[in-house]
Amino acid sequence: MSQRPSLRGRWLLLLVPLVLGVGGLLLSVGLIRPGLGAAELSAPELESSPSGRTPDGPPPRVAARPSAGAPVQPGAAPLSPEEAEREAQRQLWEQRLERARFTLDSYRQSTRYPPESRSIKEHPDQVYPASPERKQPLSKEQRDISLRLKQEKVFVVGDEVVHFFVGCENAHTSQPLPCEVHSAFAHEAPHMTAAGQLGSVPLDFNDSGRAGDEVAGDGTWTGRFQPSRQGFAMFEGSLRVEFRVRANGNAEGGAFFDVMFTPAPPATFSGRVREAVEHGSLQLYVGLQVRKPGRYVMAGRVDDEAGIPFAYVSFNEELEAGAREVKFTVFGLLLHDEKPDFPLKLRDVEGFLLREQGDPDREVMKSLSGYVHTTQQYGLERFSPDEWTSEERQRYLDEFSKDVNEAEKRRDELAGRTGRAPRP
Repeated sequence: MSQRPSLRGRWLLLLVPLVLGVGGLLLSVGLIRPGLGAAELSAPELESSPSGRTPDGPPPRVAARPSAGAPVQPGAAPLSPEEAEREAQRQLWEQRLERARFTLDSYRQSTRYPPESRSIKEHPDQVYPASPERKQPLSKEQRDISLRLKQEKVFVVGDEVVHFFVGCENAHTSQPLPCEVHSAFAHEAPHMTAAGQLGSVPLDFNDSGRAGDEVAGDGTWTGRFQPSRQGFAMFEGSLRVEFRVRANGNAEGGAFFDVMFTPAPPATFSGRVREAVEHGSLQLYVGLQVRKPGRYVMAGRVDDEAGIPFAYVSFNEELEAGAREVKFTVFGLLLHDEKPDFPLKLRDVEGFLLREQGDPDREVMKSLSGYVHTTQQYGLERFSPDEWTSEERQRYLDEFSKDVNEAEKRRDELAGRTGRAPRP
């Protein structure tokens, strides 16, 4: 039979786990650590990782953590609360400086050319005159069938004719479907103030290769409308052409087109264009005869020698009655930046007289469709590479520059007080 351990031995067995437990507790809370002296135990510490230890051993001894927003480089002296606040302010002004520089640079870049002479890339919707196309369901009940709709133009002037095109297709596969426009009529648009005073006029759509229809039996139905000869000679404003369609056998639906009609143009283009190099830019002067004085808004497109769209030019000025010229500017710096191949070609010139009040808000002129003028050959050295300047542009540049200078000044002042160099 084995002997029982003595009373002293049993006490020792009880004390060993107690001592080990207290020591482990002290180690876990960081009051003592192996290999550190008393001076080291008294130094404040900042954890270098979420676990409180670096991969190679215990966390290093560093300065106490500063306030949020004031990062401290390793080995740098600790920041006082006042210095930390100033550093946070410096970072705030650094961000304001970046925004001010961005605003200044963006404005300078976007105003390098005058408003009336811009790259056509800035106006992708104006590369060609409006010839709207769209698709829509045949009806609320027949959403698996789509109507393909296109109108030749939106603005109709004097004796001009406009054509409309209607087709049908599967809404999911775009496969053409048989359809027929079996009724159509024109009337004043519902939003017009005097809508309803004129009666509706029936229109004819066909797919037989006549009256504007290009190919007989191709599934595209074409309608022809001449407001001045079909009941609206004295009307001015928006007209609506409504039609009904029978598609894929027996499915029924409908849609409409809107046009803006001007019975008598306020001015007419003469067709004469002259060119000149003035103030470092190419000027194209388009002749016209003004019947009604007022503010005219006009636009044209300029292509390079190969017919690639290059510039969008515009005009917005008051004109008196009589023989006048509209000046379109192809800006010198735009020519230097885009480097188009000469000769350049002006095309699709359009315009209208702006009304100060009333509906419609404009009286439209007959457009000059297609190419209307081809320029001479020029070398780029004939044109100025300078940016556009104006009193308004300079005023904005000065204001934006003030914002940049103020932000730089405040940032540098705060950086000097904290003794830290600003970011480049």
